[in-house]
Amino acid sequence: MTILATPPAPLSRLRRLVGTFALLTAMVAAALVGPSVVTPSLTDSASAAVYSSCTMTRCADARTARSGWAAKGFPTSRGWYTWSGGLYNFAGGQFYNREGQLPANATYHEYDVYPRAYGASRDAYRIVVNRSTGVTWFSPDHYANFYRL
Repeated sequence: MTILATPPAPLSRLRRLVGTFALLTAMVAAALVGPSVVTPSLTDSASAAVYSSCTMTRCADARTARSGWAAKGFPTSRGWYTWSGGLYNFAGGQFYNREGQLPANATYHEYDVYPRAYGASRDAYRIVVNRSTGVTWFSPDHYANFYRL
């Protein structure tokens, strides 16, 4: 003897239908909206501003950092370096200028401005040094803007 399942109640059939419709709607929305959110626009241009001088308050700190890094010979190896006052500062290694905001055909290295405890999180303040000319740029906002020191 075979027992047949009872047909689903009308309410559960409606719930399944609504659930299926919601799932299909979400999938269509993801297919239409998703690619534009995930795929970068090919027409976006770099948005960093480059200034020929630096007169804001923190520029003095950037100049002090430049002097400190110059005294260490502007190391090119990425890592922590001892600093005055028992603190440390971080040299980030080569800055590749991928957005092309700084003058082209140069080798740049980046250095943190503010010393801190060894291993502490890095902040957004950097100086970027042209290795061949010594020209130094200050970025107070992690490469969104550059100010020549």
